[in-house]
Parts: sequence; C-alpha cells; structure tokens
Amino acid sequence: MQPDNPRILTINGGSSSIKFALFETRDPLKQILEGEIERIGLPEAALNVKGLGSADNFSQLVTAPDHSAAVGILMDWIEKHSEHSTLAAVGHRVVHGGPKYYKPERITAEILAELQSLIPFDPEHLPEEILLIEAFHRRFPDLLQVACFDTAFHHDLPRVAKMLPIPRRYEAKGVRRYGFHGLSYEFLIGELARLAGPKAAQGRVILAHLGNGASLAAVYDGKSVDTSMSFTPTAGVPMSTRSGDLDPGLSWYLSRTEGLDAQGFNEMVTFQSGLLGVSETSSDMHVLLGCETQDVRAAEAVALFCYQVKKWIGAFSAALSGLDTLVFAGGIGENAPIVRAKVCEGLKFLGIELEEKRNTANEGVISTADSRVAVRVIRTNEAWMIAKTVCRFLSLG
Repeated sequence: MQPDNPRILTINGGSSSIKFALFETRDPLKQILEGEIERIGLPEAALNVKGLGSADNFSQLVTAPDHSAAVGILMDWIEKHSEHSTLAAVGHRVVHGGPKYYKPERITAEILAELQSLIPFDPEHLPEEILLIEAFHRRFPDLLQVACFDTAFHHDLPRVAKMLPIPRRYEAKGVRRYGFHGLSYEFLIGELARLAGPKAAQGRVILAHLGNGASLAAVYDGKSVDTSMSFTPTAGVPMSTRSGDLDPGLSWYLSRTEGLDAQGFNEMVTFQSGLLGVSETSSDMHVLLGCETQDVRAAEAVALFCYQVKKWIGAFSAALSGLDTLVFAGGIGENAPIVRAKVCEGLKFLGIELEEKRNTANEGVISTADSRVAVRVIRTNEAWMIAKTVCRFLSLG
C-alpha cells in the first residue's frame, strides 16, 4: 500500500560520496531536501543536509571509513526523521546496465544477481552501487527500489556510432560504445525544451557535461546520436583523474618498459591521470585556474582539457551536419566562465560567438545576439531525473 503522501528518495553513490535527495510526488515534482555524505574514507567525512526550512539545514562530521558505514549513517538519519514511513520507493543511479538493462527496473534478487555479473563492465562503480542497494534492502525489506541506468539515454545510438573497431566476436559479449551521463543528458534536453521551446530541443544540439567526470553528447531530435564516453566512463575528454582517449599501444609500451600490468594501467588512467596527472598538483579545475599563471603544469592541464573539449565539439558538429545549440553543464561547465571561453575561442566558423559579460555572469544564454549557435548554461539535476523516472515507472504524480 502506498503512503498517503508518497515520496521518492534518490541515491547517487560516487567513489567517495553518497548524494541523496527527497522528492514529493506531486505535479510538478517537488524536491524537499538534498544531502551528501562526503569524503568517505577520510577523517573529515561529513553529513550535509539542505532542506526547505532553516531547521532542515545542517552539517556534521561523521565516522565513515567506507561506503558500508556511510550508508548506515544515511539510513539511521532516515529512520530518525521518520522519512521511511512516507517513502514510495528509492531510485538508484546505476552507472552501467551492460547490454541487457537500460529501462528502469524494479530491483529484485534476480536483477541484483545480474548486476553482480556485470561488475567486469564497471568495476569502479557497480560494487558500491550494489552495496547501497543491498544495505537498503536489509534495513527496509518492504521498500521498493528502482534502478535508473546512466547508459539509457544512449541505448539507441546509430549502429555506426555504437560499434568499436575490434574483432566482431567481442560485440556478442557486449563490448560496444555505451555512453554515460545519460540521466544528466535527459534532464538537459527536457530543460532546453522548457527554456527555448521544443524546436530547439529537436534541433542539432551538443550537450557538454563537464565536471569531475566529463563527456559530450551529440543530440538530434532529442535523441543521442554520438557521445564521447565509450565502453567505460574513462574514454573521451580528459577529466579530473581519468585520462580520456589514449593510444591503446601505450598499455603494451608501459608493460614492456615499466612492468605495468593491466590492473596498474587501469589504476593509472582512472585515478592518476587527467587534470591531476598533467598538473601533478590537483584534480580540481577551480584550484588549477587559481594557480595557472604561476604554475605552467596547471596551465597546461587547463589548456589540454579545453582543447580536447573543443575538438569534440568540432567532431560532433560534423556528425550533426551543423549545430544549432551548445549547452554547458556540470560543475565546470556551469561555474567556470574561463573554461567556457577557452573552449569556444576560435569556433566562430561554426557560428559560436560568446558575449563576454553574459559568460562571466554565468547567465542562462551566453552567446551574442548575432551568434548563429545559441550557447547556454543549464544547471543539471540528476536527482530530479531519477525521481521523475521512478514516478513514471510507478505511475505516480
């Protein structure tokens, strides 16, 4: 039986954090609080909650040496505040659904076993996501849990964009381009339609989700036609600690010269590369922008990031046979005017012209009146998209 005022809890587990949000399933969907357990595994781990009223806002240090401890703290907080009595469901962001799962799924023992078998597809995310699901089931066995897959938006990529140029036999094992940040991209296309009208959302659009993880998607008629991430989220543009695309021969070279095995190579390209690897100081774009005039390594990390994003914009403009709208989103895309300016510099031939004052002010539209391409900044909201997906799945609201 559903509670009288059903609510949706969304869970987005990261490598060192668990983000959560609570929504009332009214029309329109209403977020009533958000929170995060951050810095999991560090002494200064903290639980932060922000609600509609000042009494709902607080931050406190917690002891969270791992995700098991962190989710326990979260569930204790939920029980203490009686939120679980009004919950209709928990929606989980699941990064990878492999070749089988892309539509939202009610999480059963069978689905959970299938997700366990998919861990080789995404060993960096799936184990923690499964841990969170199992922990909620143990504490709240009657609470419905729904998996929302981050690959879903890209499921119907054109075949030519989906294929990888390796022996065809691997395709039968599910090795292909999947793409990620799908929940963000689905939200952004919906917001673009709301802000600029359906015609804009159905046109030739490049979405640039630039944050700790960064990717771009080429979208036409509201559908993904290509994306920079591939079989794993490590592909594409350089990120905070991920390398992005590399010459595959580098793995063999480092194996011969450094004795670096496959696991070591994966550790390097996933956790030690990108902005951190090039700058040798920080994976945080804000920190690097603050010291790039004094530190050539920071300046080169910023320059490489912006250059690679620019290249993907050019490539996707070709894939779309032109461009009508460019959208910046994500922590960097939404908050770093300098990065947006560096990315768009020299792209006037594509019709992209930024208005400096609008860009500096992080306005919603940052292109000039004469720009043939509308350039927008849209704040993404994956939690809202998860809640919306769960509501549609359960026919709520």
